[in-house]
Amino acid sequence: MSAITELSELSGEYVLDTARTRIGFVARHAVGPQVRGHFEEFEGSVRLDGTDPGKSTVRLTIRSESVQSHNKLRDDPVRAKFLDTRNHPDITFTSTEVRRVDDTHYKVTGDLTIRGTTKPLTLDVESTGGENDPAGDVTVGFKGGVEIDRRDWGVKANPVDTLFVGSRVTVEFEVAAVRRA
Repeated sequence: MSAITELSELSGEYVLDTARTRIGFVARHAVGPQVRGHFEEFEGSVRLDGTDPGKSTVRLTIRSESVQSHNKLRDDPVRAKFLDTRNHPDITFTSTEVRRVDDTHYKVTGDLTIRGTTKPLTLDVESTGGENDPAGDVTVGFKGGVEIDRRDWGVKANPVDTLFVGSRVTVEFEVAAVRRA
């Protein structure tokens, strides 16, 4: 594998490599440690413009039913009551602006839709580099996150749920994307 150091060499259309991408979250529970989880099913694409990063775009669709914290007693209510996966099978993010902060950091603003509610959101994103693999494919990596208040998107089970589950949720991601041939 060889590293790619010039941003202009990374321009192109990419799809997420779901085997090497993690989209997770951390929430505070009233009793005990933080709850960590992730989503197992998602798809997405990235259009990178290495000459003008502001023209880059991101699209992500997460299957809400795929939420996993490895605790069935917790995951089933999250699916049914918090995310209402039967009526809202997807969580989506579509970028509206990409702003370069420095050589490796970006602010990616877009529309996040959860439970049918769409709100703007700005992600802190760090480029972790690009490389040519032995098969000749170009792969790029990004990581980052954002803290949200889940109640802004209607993610609540009942009026007393905040007594047990914190309203602030940190969304974390590590992404590998492969350039389409």
